Amino acid sequence: MNTTQAGRRWAGLVFISIAVSLIIVDSTIVNVAVPSIVEELKISSTEVQWVQEAYTLVFASFLLVFGSLADRFGRRRLMLLGVIIFAGASIAAATAPTGGLLILSRLVQGVGGAMILPTTLSIINATFRGRERGIAFAVWGSTIGGMAAVGPLLGGWLTTAFSWRWAFGINIPLGVIIVIGVALTVAESRSDRAERIDGIGALLSVLTMAPLVFGLIEGRTYGWWTVATAPSIGDWTWPLSISPVPIAFAVAAVALVAFIAWGLRRQRHGRSTLLAFDLFRITSFRNGNIAAAVVSLGEFGIILALPLWLQFVVGFDALQTGLLLLALAIGSFVASGVAGALSGKVAPVWIVRGGLLAEIIGVAGVAFTIGPDAVWGPLIPFLFVYGLGVGLATAQLTGVVLADVPPSASGQASGTQSTSRQLGAALGVAILGTVLFSTTAGVLASTLDERGIPAAERDQVVSQVVDSAGAAIAGLDASPATRDLAINARAAFSDGTKAAAFTAAAFLTLGLASTLTLGAAARRREDSETRSI
Repeated sequence: MNTTQAGRRWAGLVFISIAVSLIIVDSTIVNVAVPSIVEELKISSTEVQWVQEAYTLVFASFLLVFGSLADRFGRRRLMLLGVIIFAGASIAAATAPTGGLLILSRLVQGVGGAMILPTTLSIINATFRGRERGIAFAVWGSTIGGMAAVGPLLGGWLTTAFSWRWAFGINIPLGVIIVIGVALTVAESRSDRAERIDGIGALLSVLTMAPLVFGLIEGRTYGWWTVATAPSIGDWTWPLSISPVPIAFAVAAVALVAFIAWGLRRQRHGRSTLLAFDLFRITSFRNGNIAAAVVSLGEFGIILALPLWLQFVVGFDALQTGLLLLALAIGSFVASGVAGALSGKVAPVWIVRGGLLAEIIGVAGVAFTIGPDAVWGPLIPFLFVYGLGVGLATAQLTGVVLADVPPSASGQASGTQSTSRQLGAALGVAILGTVLFSTTAGVLASTLDERGIPAAERDQVVSQVVDSAGAAIAGLDASPATRDLAINARAAFSDGTKAAAFTAAAFLTLGLASTLTLGAAARRREDSETRSI
């Protein structure tokens, strides 16, 4: 390969990284903008979760579908289409007049994002070889870690200096840059196997994810078993005494079983499947995907709750919140240099474990720091350590998962590992959001009961604080008559944020434990390769 071709490949990696930045920044930039969205559009805490979750839900549901489509119809082509859809949906989000239309725009953004992410991975897997592939994966992973933290800073600046709407509007010029750059520098690639897409498998995969995340988010609103609040659409109201949440969980379970059974049946008959079940015979791929899913349950959990706590309890504005979270970005960027220095000297699985340990220390440290009277200074070193861990773990885990996957299956494999991550992220956001708001509601209600507040007034205050995702605290504090209630609300919201952070740390601990089998698999593979020489 001549110098010009090599230069074009690395230039292409730059634009691929910008594309990854586009979808990762968008998924985190919203966290800082949410308090401003709450105040302007008057959305509830459940809608707050859906503004964040609608994107992740569709993203996770369609990754497998678009991973397979990219293999068949062209990875670059699908990536460019995804960028165009994403940018168009960003225009709709930036101009949304209501919470419902904003959530709808986020759903469409999820479709575009699901086209972009697996194709970036499969293009890298098909374009680079050997040590260069490891470097390219490190750049890809560090981009994810760094942009996850830069997003809040960018969102804070745009929200404070202009409007929360610019948090979505920034995607438009970035989309134009990506389309032009990718068209000029990235070569088209596709699988040699031109097989029909598994439509039924695609439908079953969506029917697995959508009801599961719906149930996790809406459980505290509609009731986990019996109806607490009956859902309604127009003149229609939910007619059953049982909540729709357990029904949603049942649909997800049945769809999952049907998806696996259908896929195995097609595989036995030699037909294409949405999920490449035969890839799970590759030990590194199977164990790596399990680890990726568990890790993602807690990896970005603190970024969900911390901005709300900082702005509604501590009193930060969006820009100050973004500046504080910059410590996370710095840690992640430092990690890219550390990972490069350790490459070839330390086994990737040990870098993953070191990164996860750093994440656990960082998140747990933040949890211990959180309180109604907390100061921001002690948060900085813990956020830096957390960002360092994210940067170390993300890139190396991706490389381990895809290390033994043949290039012809890179689209499916990339879609599968991205789905594992996004499945974990979707469940993590839903679970951590439920922990945050349920704990806040429980602690605040208990505190008000101890003060002898009448039940009707107690329920009203709890509803105001929780439904507004904490925005109502400032209103309570503004009136001398309710100032004591604001103090109680700050303490309760701090307890909810602390509980969410500790839950994230627990998930990360499980993820660290899951890498023990990954290491055993890596050693077996190395021993096998040694014997074959």
